[in-house]
Amino acid sequence: MRKAASLFPAAAMLLAALVAWQLVVVTFGIQPFILPSPLNIAGFMGSQASALLNDLVITIGETLAGFAIGSAIGIALAIAFVLAPPLQRAIMPLAVMINMVPTVAFVPLALIWFGVGFSSKIAIAALTVSFPVLINTLAGLNSPLPAHIDLYRSFGAKSLSVLVRLRLPASLPSVATGLKVGFARSTVVVIVTEMLGAYSGVGQTIYRATSQIDSITVWSAVVLSSVASLILYGILAGLLRRFIWWD
Repeated sequence: MRKAASLFPAAAMLLAALVAWQLVVVTFGIQPFILPSPLNIAGFMGSQASALLNDLVITIGETLAGFAIGSAIGIALAIAFVLAPPLQRAIMPLAVMINMVPTVAFVPLALIWFGVGFSSKIAIAALTVSFPVLINTLAGLNSPLPAHIDLYRSFGAKSLSVLVRLRLPASLPSVATGLKVGFARSTVVVIVTEMLGAYSGVGQTIYRATSQIDSITVWSAVVLSSVASLILYGILAGLLRRFIWWD
């Protein structure tokens, strides 16, 4: 009951925005190709549900695959940096340089190297996710106080034991933050990459509809992908809260 009550303000705000949107379109007679009404979008989504859902499944699959790979890379690098500090000094500047450039700039290269199929979207998503996961995991692994680490070592604990028994548990809240940030970013870059080169997917649907000035299809794809991303983000956040209950 308490969780449902916490969602009420957001649901009320969303409902008010939709009602205002509908009233503005109807009152001012705005043409659908400029701004379709929520009811028109809902009707179109119902009539084109099969095609839209097929594209959504492709986009979600690419996003989840890239998210999983990028998360694994980020966590693995953070652990390696803690165990071997010289490795961090060698690799971290390169990682920062790569991430100082907008990820979209690497999309043409990904399309050339991996083609316009699934691989290029997964690669871009993995690149996007890995850095925030790396930074947050590294911060979490380094969060234990030096006195606590020295205490462990005074009992004969080696670096690996300190990592498993102290650093990793302490890092989990930070890892969770990195995962949530990475997931939010991954959805965006996958759709953008699909817009620039893909056989199918939500991004490609948006690109084709935009070239044909098909506003209602664009809005339908945007709404559907936004709702699906919000649901997946909620699932991820819920799982993280369940397993990292002390955060």
